[in-house]
Amino acid sequence: MDKYKVKLVVTESNCDHYKVGDEVVFDGPIVNKEKSGELCMTALQALYPYVFAGRQGSLWESPVQCPDCAERVIFKVVQQ
Repeated sequence: MDKYKVKLVVTESNCDHYKVGDEVVFDGPIVNKEKSGELCMTALQALYPYVFAGRQGSLWESPVQCPDCAERVIFKVVQQ
């Protein structure tokens, strides 16, 4: 059972899909559709280890960048 919910918050973006302040909220392994914006699969590649660790209560704080460098989206991962 997951101990914590995890929220991704966009802190910087040059991507058409994200603007600063956008959020994606995970309730366990599921994206909460009512509280979340879009989730790009390319960004998820970089974010997955942080989301998984956060769900278990072992989150380390660090900004996470989407691997699509041209778009430069930076996320803050927050344990709730």
